[in-house]
Amino acid sequence: MSRTLEVKVLRQADPHSGSHWETFDVAYEAGMNVTTVMQRIAANPVTADHRDTTPVAYDACCLEEVCGACTMVINDRVRQACSALVDTLLADGAGVIEVRPMTKFPVIRDLVVDRSPMFQSLKRVKAWVRVDGYYDLGSGPRVTRQEQEEAYPLSRCMSCGCCVEACPQFNDHSAFIGPATISQAVLFNSHPTGKVDRDDRLAVLSGVGGIVDCGNSQNCVKVCPKDIPLTDSIAKAGRDTTTYKIRQWFGR
Repeated sequence: MSRTLEVKVLRQADPHSGSHWETFDVAYEAGMNVTTVMQRIAANPVTADHRDTTPVAYDACCLEEVCGACTMVINDRVRQACSALVDTLLADGAGVIEVRPMTKFPVIRDLVVDRSPMFQSLKRVKAWVRVDGYYDLGSGPRVTRQEQEEAYPLSRCMSCGCCVEACPQFNDHSAFIGPATISQAVLFNSHPTGKVDRDDRLAVLSGVGGIVDCGNSQNCVKVCPKDIPLTDSIAKAGRDTTTYKIRQWFGR
């Protein structure tokens, strides 16, 4: 006898509409992830009570937990749909698979959200290494093995939004830029060439919405799918901004 999954999806037609739940019955397949479940619903958009509806809108791209596009709240936990395995959810005692969009970003439609606030924060801290051309400049500054090992985990960030979804300080009433942006500022400040913009980044981190707005709840590091040591980055940013402010006071 074939097995059927009960899947509840919180839907919203557009940014200005209210949300509502729809329930779907999806045939179980071994090895399914939540993205597969969304694909099955899109292929046959009929609710569990046999009403025709529109296909559920959702983001997906790499399907291997690299791009961060498919972030959503699945059974009350923010995660990537591509790596959320149905068998694991069932083993955890879930009788129903419940899927909602992230709550910290505006909903565009259904499970698709606008993550531009995060990207704007990354722009504020200049989360890139500035170059003046792409011609051969010769070998760059040497980077030690220790520096490489410290920087690499931070470079794995895919701007998925999990950390800000779990962060109580990142909300409509706060200017907090979020843990991912802080960690990226630390990453590029540690880069031998990126250090040219170091003080510009520290000025943002020490200003409104910066490091002082972090409440140290440490939720971010618990939900990060890439195991980025976000709390270490936040601690380093705190030390670096303190030093930066001292230098500012003495005019250095």
